[in-house]
Amino acid sequence: MSYAEAKKLNIEKVPVIDITSLRNGTNPKEVAKKLYEASTGLGFIYIKGHGISNTIINSLREDGINFFRRNDEQKQEVKVSQKHRGWLGYGGAKMKETAKADLKESFIWGYQDAAGCTAEDHPLRGKNQWPSFQPSLQNSAMEYFKSGDALARTLLKGFALGLNLPENFFIRTSSQPLSRASLVYYPSQPKEFGADQFGVSAHTDFGLLTILCQDNVGGLQIQDLNGDWFHAPPIPDTLIINVADLLARWTAGRYKSTPHRVVNESGKERMSIVLAFDPNPETLIDAKEIFGQDFDEPDVPISCGDYLIWRFNKAFSYRNNND
Repeated sequence: MSYAEAKKLNIEKVPVIDITSLRNGTNPKEVAKKLYEASTGLGFIYIKGHGISNTIINSLREDGINFFRRNDEQKQEVKVSQKHRGWLGYGGAKMKETAKADLKESFIWGYQDAAGCTAEDHPLRGKNQWPSFQPSLQNSAMEYFKSGDALARTLLKGFALGLNLPENFFIRTSSQPLSRASLVYYPSQPKEFGADQFGVSAHTDFGLLTILCQDNVGGLQIQDLNGDWFHAPPIPDTLIINVADLLARWTAGRYKSTPHRVVNESGKERMSIVLAFDPNPETLIDAKEIFGQDFDEPDVPISCGDYLIWRFNKAFSYRNNND
């Protein structure tokens, strides 16, 4: 038995882009050009100068690890809700019908106001669930969410400028975004589980844009345009950005949504912090907005909310259970 094979990454396949001048407005078009070049190629990007402090990252990482080390009976207190908030245990996610269930746990949350309230107006938006046995998690998680949301909006301005669109094009309808964040915990994966077992099997992300904060363990693998798999190792002080399916669809495939997977062969536990940015549920994903009404659109227009419901119902077993 062995692990799924992947090659060593040529860093030129996944460039490292300093986005400082996009964030502070001194030279946004130069960063936009680099984002365009990277996203019309592989679609995975390392960024530095992202503005999320190590203090915020490390605080959430510590809280996350402590949460996942609790026993399942305790974590059941925040069992995932039908609104996709809370703890999702092993076996709860499968990216393809024919794949084995992912070898991971997750804890998911989304926007809430200062009083802890959130809208309940969509099947994928509802009240966050916070464990009573670890009150510090709520503060660290929301601090990260606030920083990650701001970063995603800044990046999407760059992606718009890269297509010579108004900078707010992709975030025009984002007053009540469907964005969510998650802590994703991968135990050490025994070799005996075989090459068809993954922490998360090959998939593309569902929504608009994903921000990934790896730890120093490694295990992420990405697929290039030729179908070959490569390790995407952690690089200090960077985050990984990848175009997701809705942004690829909105741009008629101009921006690439890249398949990726996780194999944790390190012998250590691994935890990632993920923020998936999506606009308001009513946002219409229509490539003709970008390329004109005469454009032969490969996909029919669909709302962000409807698309995500369809994808979530396929990927998460709890959404088909009534217990």
